Amino acid sequence: MKMLSRKATFNSHGQDSEYFLGWEEYEKNAYHEVENPSGIIQMGLAENQLSFDLLESWLAQNPDAAGFKRDGESIFRELALFQDYHGLPAFKKALVEFMSEIRGNKVSFDQNKLVLTAGATSANETLMFCLANPGEAFLLPTPYYPGFDRDLKWRTGVEIVPIQCSSSHGFQITESALEEAYQQAQKRSLKVKGVLITNPSNPLGTTTSRDELNLLVNFITAKGIHLISDEIYSGTVFDSPGFVSIMEVLMDRNYMNTEVWKRVHIVYSLSKDLGLPGFRVGAIYSNDVAVVSAATKMSSFGLVSSQTQYLLSVMLSDKKFTKNYVSENQKRLKQRHQMLISGLQNAGIDCLKSNAGLFCWVDMRHLLSSNTFEAEMELWKKILYDVRLNISPGSSCHCTEPGWFRVCFANMSEDTLNLALQRIKAFVDSSTTTNNNQSRHQSNKNQRRKSFTKWVFRLSFRDREASER
Repeated sequence: MKMLSRKATFNSHGQDSEYFLGWEEYEKNAYHEVENPSGIIQMGLAENQLSFDLLESWLAQNPDAAGFKRDGESIFRELALFQDYHGLPAFKKALVEFMSEIRGNKVSFDQNKLVLTAGATSANETLMFCLANPGEAFLLPTPYYPGFDRDLKWRTGVEIVPIQCSSSHGFQITESALEEAYQQAQKRSLKVKGVLITNPSNPLGTTTSRDELNLLVNFITAKGIHLISDEIYSGTVFDSPGFVSIMEVLMDRNYMNTEVWKRVHIVYSLSKDLGLPGFRVGAIYSNDVAVVSAATKMSSFGLVSSQTQYLLSVMLSDKKFTKNYVSENQKRLKQRHQMLISGLQNAGIDCLKSNAGLFCWVDMRHLLSSNTFEAEMELWKKILYDVRLNISPGSSCHCTEPGWFRVCFANMSEDTLNLALQRIKAFVDSSTTTNNNQSRHQSNKNQRRKSFTKWVFRLSFRDREASER
């Protein structure tokens, strides 16, 4: 081990988080409806598998795109040879137009301000390298995506300071929470370089309100820092209130071509909205020329293949397809979301009201043996090993309140989700019965103790009466 670097040997990757440990246990005993029907059902993976038929149908109708042909002629050689790290212009144009479409065309994007990356993971890390030095900090509202501990910190040396959001405010960002986080960073002698949010939120499944976005703009203006808005779930909003991009807020406030305008950056990806995480397509959008230039150079460490860019440029340029896909996908997400909510309610479990994403923020506080994170871990292990469901505990998302869990619903079939809901209901019913039996047992013990006390009292009273006579 002495021959390796500190980076290789120091355990700072975050792989020991329960978020990743649950995945490891799932892989050892993965559910399969035929081969392993009693296995662990994966509900810890935010993957969108609800609209693959729409993608596959488009591919069947457009064989030239998948076969790397243009007007019937092969362009395989053209795509297979060297491409520079700026990306294919046709794809960048199609991608910014798709981003505008998802935002209701209320904002437009300039493809020259777009940097392609190998997924949102690479985009977020690249922005950290561009905006902060090792030992400097970004503020993140809790609860947040567990992977950020890896994506933002591991290789960059950047610190994360939590903005503590609570259930009493619906986990929304407040002015006092922002200021408290900033002060905490200063107490730790950390220079704050910015705030990073996910909008819609992972793991909450909620859109960031316009009031919160305005609050954030005011905050970064006053502090002279950056704001990163990770908007990779922007196309998954299936219910009101609708999605508001940070770019829309800046334009409404007439902040174009100001210093603040240059300090706000957007991360996007096709992993969630289009359900293509394996294609590794991410992007950074920034109004700062220096950031775009530096990020473009860094993107050479994580490029999107030319073949992928070509295929998706053709797909996203088909406006009839994209319009139908976004609409139908949101409809399916809403139906699946309601299915999970109803099934959990039937088991006596509530969720935070949500309108986006591929998951729900589930309240299981009433199932804890005590209001502690130790009790949360105890419950999580029961659900993982006994109920055989892999869900993400709130502590892995840095939630400050024990008993919350992220539960995904879009990465499985309807039948599998029904089975998962049957399992959780059986678990809750069994736990309730056990608790009731324990309560009755304790009540009987107390009753016997009271009866014994009364008997002793009556006996001693009679003895006293006899002696007094």
